[in-house]
Amino acid sequence: MNTVTPSTAPPLPRAPLTTTSVVRPARPEDAAALAALSRPFVHSGALRPRPVSLYAARAADFLVLEAPDGTLDGGVGLRAYPAAQGKGGPVGVVYNFCVAEHRQGSGAGAGLLLAVLATARARPLSALFTATTGGGGLFLRYGFTPTAARLAPRPWAESLDPRRNARVLVRNW
Repeated sequence: MNTVTPSTAPPLPRAPLTTTSVVRPARPEDAAALAALSRPFVHSGALRPRPVSLYAARAADFLVLEAPDGTLDGGVGLRAYPAAQGKGGPVGVVYNFCVAEHRQGSGAGAGLLLAVLATARARPLSALFTATTGGGGLFLRYGFTPTAARLAPRPWAESLDPRRNARVLVRNW
């Protein structure tokens, strides 16, 4: 649960004074909202386009940040992959991480990332990979480090579009 308490200082323009949002597993009926939430990031080139049907089919991969009014303010996918032959345990890939513009800078992204990390540890996954076209500051603050795509799960690494020039990061336990 992400809670912001009012203070005597004026509120930041993009962070609400009070909010009680809940991180929960996504449901297939969240697919259209996840696609809509992702759309600005797709247009900016930060995310790859995905059809609503994919969000519905892979709903179990996603955690969402649900606002008190039931709208989705964020979402993130976590997909598990078996261990490479002779290399440790299964690993995960964090993908399609997005936070609505009005919640950026409010701690919403950190809350989603902490939830993904807890989920990965509970499975247990030996490492988490992600790719970012940005600086990756949030991931770096939470223990991710740059790595080579060849060390990531092969199907995922092969799906990366080299034209996007994404930076691959990993967090080992």
